[in-house]
Amino acid sequence: MEPLNRPNTNQPTAVTIALPAGHAGTPAGLRDTAPARSAEASRVLRNTYALLAMTLLFSAGVAGLGVAWAWPAPGLLLSLAGSLGLLFLVHAVRHSGWALPAVFAFTGFMGYTLGPVLAKTLSWPGGAQVVVMALGVTGLTTLALSAWALNSKRNFSAWGGMLFAGLVVALLAGLAAVFLQIPALGLAVAAMVALLAAGMILVETSRIVHGGETNYVMAAVGLYVSIFNLFSSLLALFGIGGGDE
Repeated sequence: MEPLNRPNTNQPTAVTIALPAGHAGTPAGLRDTAPARSAEASRVLRNTYALLAMTLLFSAGVAGLGVAWAWPAPGLLLSLAGSLGLLFLVHAVRHSGWALPAVFAFTGFMGYTLGPVLAKTLSWPGGAQVVVMALGVTGLTTLALSAWALNSKRNFSAWGGMLFAGLVVALLAGLAAVFLQIPALGLAVAAMVALLAAGMILVETSRIVHGGETNYVMAAVGLYVSIFNLFSSLLALFGIGGGDE
């Protein structure tokens, strides 16, 4: 991977359900003005996918250790504080040599929060099939939407603001479902997040292709968060009826 590039400073930062980085909307229209990807965009895209692959593998490894060693669930408050705090750290150091360690700290923590969820799912009858289905659908969806963004002449970046607002609503509704103990609302939120996360994968990739994101660290984190949200939401949806709830 190549050295970090300074991103467009007009792009806002990320918060998380995890909430993705840089999505208060872009002024770009839906049509791309350039017929082909620039060399700069291709380089950022290449570095982004390289870092994304490493962080996904690292996060999966941490989650696997959590399952094998039966790590306790961190709880809602610690999960929120850790993910938001580490996302803020990634954004704060994104131009420095600390950016990559911060990214791996964030994705490792997310893997830690996922480990107990996977362990619980695997303990259900048919739990292994649920995990495999969620992984498969997440992978196919990510590949399909990425291919669409890479090969389409349309710029989907303008959808970012609407999708980000939807994720904020979903986060608040998810918190309400937990504190008010409404399982049906939680499942509705999971379905909503799955759709929004899929849309964000399309938007994130389109932003890179059309030069809206020039920092591969932030681009990789944005895609990681969307993939994480998609997988965890599908895990909840496919696991309906598998647990006690």
